[in-house]
Amino acid sequence: KCAHLRLVCQAEQKPYYMSKLWWCGITLLGLGEVGNFTAYGFAPITLVAPLGCVSVIGSAFISVFFLKKTMRTADILGGALTITGIYLLVTFAPNVPQELTARQVQNYLVSWPFLVYSILEIIIFCILLYFYKRKAVKHIMVLLMMVALLASLTVIAVKAVSSMIALSVTGKMQLTYSVFYIMSVLMATSCAFQIKFLNQAMQLYEATAVVPINFVFFTISAIISGVIFYREFQSAALLSVFMFLFGCLLSSLGVIIIARNKKEKHLHIPFIDYGHIPGQKLTGKIQPDSHSSCYGTLNKEDDSVKRQT
Repeated sequence: KCAHLRLVCQAEQKPYYMSKLWWCGITLLGLGEVGNFTAYGFAPITLVAPLGCVSVIGSAFISVFFLKKTMRTADILGGALTITGIYLLVTFAPNVPQELTARQVQNYLVSWPFLVYSILEIIIFCILLYFYKRKAVKHIMVLLMMVALLASLTVIAVKAVSSMIALSVTGKMQLTYSVFYIMSVLMATSCAFQIKFLNQAMQLYEATAVVPINFVFFTISAIISGVIFYREFQSAALLSVFMFLFGCLLSSLGVIIIARNKKEKHLHIPFIDYGHIPGQKLTGKIQPDSHSSCYGTLNKEDDSVKRQT
């Protein structure tokens, strides 16, 4: 974001991929996702997925220094709630063995709870896809529900792949099993379609609406996946389950408060010089409408301006 803001203020417009700052940001994002991927191999899904709220807190506070945004009371309150939720998540997370072999993944794939869950998920996804394709329903809830359904498959596959790689590194080779490659393909495919729908939601709606809804949906789908596929709460006490879910609730509430009523900063598009357009003799400048995709359009009612032009 900072790179885009800097580029748009420069006299000579350059592509964003020519910016060193932009590449620095992409590299940091990549390293963060590598750490996230690794975490799934050493911790339960039901713990790693909700801890994604840390990025929301980080972006809210770091934007004060890099994007010169004002620290709001809502940011402090939301951050406090989210940190409290994180403490409860870490304290009452399910204590399950994290050594996940290829044979265990195979057994989980053909278990009845997962088969029933998969059938229900496919039916719901097909219904949503029908409304999306045939009825052209682009509502934010429809888009993000499809993202969440795909995300549930993604976290299952990510944990399986990450765990098998971790075991292989320690000497217990798991990469010779076909299930490793099946899960790798599932991970890549579900990720690709997940990004497609999430990107469309970001194009059609404000990030302040997409981020909290997506976080809540993603967390719910990840927890359900961990419970059904990996049976992470199988031997947990009722109090631990309650406190863990309460921590998830506090974290989600904190994210919603941080994102609520936060105004998007629109980029100020510079003047367009007619002298730089081939075939045009005009030398005047016009200011494009930043809220419209049509640059340099004039109001239909203004006939005098039309004749003048």
